[in-house]
Amino acid sequence: MTRTLRRGLAAIATAMLAGSAVPIAAQPAPAAQVEAAEQVTIGYVELDNDPRYAAAGAFAGIQFYTLARPFTGAEVGLEDAQDVGRLLGIDFTLEKASADSTSALADTIAGWVDEGISFVVADLPADALVELADALAGQPVMLINVSAPDDALRGAQCRANVLHTYPSQAMLTDALGQYLAVKNWRRALVLQGPQPDDALMVEAFRRTAQKFGLTIVEERQALLTNDPNAREQSNVALMTEGVDYDVVFIADHGFEIGRYVPYQTNLPRPVVGSAGLVPEAWTWSWDQDAGAQLQHRYEDKALPYRMNSGGWAAWVAVEAIGSAVVRTKNGDFDALREYLLRDRLNLDTVKGNPGSFRSWDHQLRQPLLLATPDAVIARAPFTEFLHEVNDLDTLGVDAPETQCSF
Repeated sequence: MTRTLRRGLAAIATAMLAGSAVPIAAQPAPAAQVEAAEQVTIGYVELDNDPRYAAAGAFAGIQFYTLARPFTGAEVGLEDAQDVGRLLGIDFTLEKASADSTSALADTIAGWVDEGISFVVADLPADALVELADALAGQPVMLINVSAPDDALRGAQCRANVLHTYPSQAMLTDALGQYLAVKNWRRALVLQGPQPDDALMVEAFRRTAQKFGLTIVEERQALLTNDPNAREQSNVALMTEGVDYDVVFIADHGFEIGRYVPYQTNLPRPVVGSAGLVPEAWTWSWDQDAGAQLQHRYEDKALPYRMNSGGWAAWVAVEAIGSAVVRTKNGDFDALREYLLRDRLNLDTVKGNPGSFRSWDHQLRQPLLLATPDAVIARAPFTEFLHEVNDLDTLGVDAPETQCSF
C-alpha cells in the first residue's frame, strides 16, 4: 500500500477513535461500539485438483501460460483490513484450506463455523461451489465466489448463502456489447471453440447482442486440428470468409485457436472476446483510481504473476468483509450479512464507481475493463447507457430479467 493510502486509512480510523466527523458514505462505527469483533478470521477454500489452474501447453509441449490462483489477492486485502483493525483493536486473520473434494471442504468449514468464522472466500468451479453451498445450507456462513463467471450461479442455480465478487459472464459480454455499440461495430461473426465454457460464452453474447442492438451474422465452430476434412474450422482465413462483418467475436477458453485469430481474419476486422480485446474484472495495466498501487502491492507478493480478475475478486471480497466489520457495531453474522446486502453499500473497487451487491442475485456491481494484453482500452459501463437506479446495472442481468429465486 502506498504511504498516501495508508495515511488515508489511518485518518479514518483516527477520526473514529476521536469521534470526529468523517463523510457519511465512509463513516465507520466508533471503536467503542465494535462488539464481539476483536478477533475476526476470514476463511479461504480451494480445490487441490482444480483443472482451471493446470498449465496450458501449446505446440511441441511449450507452456504458454498458467492461470494464477486468487489467494494472493486475498492476502493483500487482509493487509488493508489489518491496517485499520490495528488502530481499532480488531485482529483480522485469514485461514486457508485446500482439499480434493467439496465434502472435505464442507467438513472444514463446518468446524470453522463452530470457531466463529462466518465468511469464506471460495475459489471453486461452478459445480463445486453449488455442492458446497448446498452442504452448508442453514449454517451461519456466507461463501464469496471469486473465480466462477457462470451465469447459472446468478440464475437458476443461485444460492442465498453465496455472494459473487467475480463478474458474471453476462456482465463481461455486456461490457463488450456496449463498446461495440458505441463504436458502431454492430455486425459480428461469432467463432466458438470446443469447450463447454465456450458455448456458455456464446450463449451470453447472443443475449448481449439482442440487448444492445447487435447482429450476429453467423456462428461458426473453431477447432485446432490437422484433419483435412475440417480445414474450414481450423484455418482462420477460411473460417472467416464468405460473409461481411464489422467485428469477430471469439470464444475459446482453451486459447488454442483464439490466439491465431487477430490479424488473420479474411477481412481486416477487430477481434474481441477471449482474444484481442478482452473484458476483465482486472488487468495489470489499469493505472487509475489507485490501480497502480494495488498492482504493485500484489506483485510484491506474487511476481512473476500479475494480478488478474480472480486476484482482484479475492482482494475485494476480503475488503468487503473488513469494511463490514469496521462499519457495523458488532461482528454478528446477521449484522454483517445485512450490511453487505444493503443498497447503500459503498465499496471501493479501485475502478471508479463504488460497488454494491445486487439483492436479486448477490452479484457485486462493478465497472469492467476492456483490455489488450498490454493496455486498458476502455472501461464499462459507457455514458451512452443509463439505468434508472444504478448505471452499473446496465452490465449483466437486471432485476426484471433474473431467474434467481432465493
